[in-house]
Amino acid sequence: MKVFFRLLNYARPFRHYLPEYILWVIPSIIFGAMNFALLIPLLDVLFKTQELTVQTTLPDFQLSADYLNALFNYFFAEIAQSRGKIAALEFICLTILISVFLANFFRWFAQRVLIRMRTWVVFRLRKAYFEQMTRLDLSFFHHQKKGNLLSIMSTDVQEVESSVVSSMQILFRDPLQVIAYVGLLFIISVKLTVLTLVFFPISVLAIARISKKLRQAANQTQSLLGKILNVTEETLSGIRIIKAFSAERFMQKKFNQENDTYRRVSKSMNNRRELASPLSEFLGVATVIVVLIFGGIMVLNNQSNLTAAQFITYIALYSQIIPPIKNISTAVSTIQRGLVAGERVLKIIDVPVEITEKPEATELAQFSQKIEYQNVSFSYRKDAPTLKNISITLEHGKMVALVGKSGSGKSTTADLLCRFYDVQEGAIFVDNQDIRDVTVESLRAQLGIVTQEPILFHDTVFNNIAFGMENVDEEEVVKAAKIANAHEFIVQMEEGYQTVIGDRGSKLSGGQRQRLSIARAVLKNPSILILDEATSSLDTESERLVQESIQNLMKNRTTLVIAHRLSTIQHADEIIVMEEGEIVERGSHEQLFHQNGIYRKLCDMQSVV
Repeated sequence: MKVFFRLLNYARPFRHYLPEYILWVIPSIIFGAMNFALLIPLLDVLFKTQELTVQTTLPDFQLSADYLNALFNYFFAEIAQSRGKIAALEFICLTILISVFLANFFRWFAQRVLIRMRTWVVFRLRKAYFEQMTRLDLSFFHHQKKGNLLSIMSTDVQEVESSVVSSMQILFRDPLQVIAYVGLLFIISVKLTVLTLVFFPISVLAIARISKKLRQAANQTQSLLGKILNVTEETLSGIRIIKAFSAERFMQKKFNQENDTYRRVSKSMNNRRELASPLSEFLGVATVIVVLIFGGIMVLNNQSNLTAAQFITYIALYSQIIPPIKNISTAVSTIQRGLVAGERVLKIIDVPVEITEKPEATELAQFSQKIEYQNVSFSYRKDAPTLKNISITLEHGKMVALVGKSGSGKSTTADLLCRFYDVQEGAIFVDNQDIRDVTVESLRAQLGIVTQEPILFHDTVFNNIAFGMENVDEEEVVKAAKIANAHEFIVQMEEGYQTVIGDRGSKLSGGQRQRLSIARAVLKNPSILILDEATSSLDTESERLVQESIQNLMKNRTTLVIAHRLSTIQHADEIIVMEEGEIVERGSHEQLFHQNGIYRKLCDMQSVV
């Protein structure tokens, strides 16, 4: 139940719901129970089982059931005596009609309160989950499947709403209803009610056993659904490669295997879940049969003061206990799936955020001096260091290039400056301030990044360039696009800057996507620029246009360049050659070219002079 109460906490503060809910639900239960209490005088009139006597005075007011009963009897007996039993019958029927109306009127308002609480729980749960996704560091996503995370956001949160949160109304209302009805049963016949309550534990134990099995199966189905979504996401992302390698059947087989496993487990779980309702109903009806037998014997043999009218009312009232008990048992079994789904959501929400700010963190002032890596070491795994004792100085307004084989640590070096990860040994300083001592937002506000693979969104050209910024003028966006050599192709699109570019910019060429990324960086106007192999995946013509855009972007900025194509970094103030996480060579292009070392070999392979 720990997960249930944690999910319920997302409805806080409860003072917005509980007092109002109680205000509406208690009258609805009282009037609902009154409907059946009125059956006794109704049956007495119909079957003429007792004579009616007139009460000459109204009963004294008091806040109790006895007062209401005496008040009703006063009007009922007076009408019957003065106007006849048909008028008394009409009076009872009208009273029942009014009681039914009021019961449903108050129930509707109680449901409105629960609906408000339910929607707030789901809203806050989704909000907490999404905000956690944006806070978590990159290392978390290295170990997670995207399909599984999407499954948690969509399917699991939806499951919490449809089972856990929806069951709240049953768990809040129906127990009160059962208590009210059982109280009336005790008033009618204590002996008979005690006898029937003996059979309730049998039903409870049966439902508990089913619920335990359901929880185990639900955990498995949620995990399998995540695998199905993961295969689907991989297929959509890699559809071009799948078709190129004629791998459609391979992916279909992979999907069908996961889908069939989910089908079998889901079938087994749903079979058990559906058993809860008919089982509780059967046990309830069996108890009613017992009541009929024992109660009938008591009435026929005059073994108690139970009249025929009271006995029929007792049976009718007892039959109304079965639906709420059935609802509770169904909710208990249904809620197991929701608790498993809630556990998966909360598990992500509970993941500790590794990149945190110190309580005394300060704002980083405008960058003006230098960036220093001092003896920095870092590893993704303990047994495989990625960077070993790296020391780099990047002066304000200068350009430093990192070159080397894939896996040598170039991108990691840049990622540490952005605090996507924290250094494990050594430190990185910006203007003599350790970047761990300043706020993350003020640090990243001065950084602009252009990556090898442009990250664009299913939105307009304008919104992609102005991404993350508010109240941006169109003139500023157009100016940034011109600097990035993107304005010409943008205005030729069907709706210009308001053209939606598709998922990940699918309507654009590689060069066009990269120039939009550069325009976005230009608009941000960062003090420090990071170019991570920004032209390595482009054709010659696109590379020329993008390289020209980059040159415009780099003017008067401090730039850290990660490059495979060495022709793009010959004019760097310093070129650093990395191998297996270490700096093996450093200097200008001319210096390194004449050293005949690793850099010279790389230049020879690319025919760079």
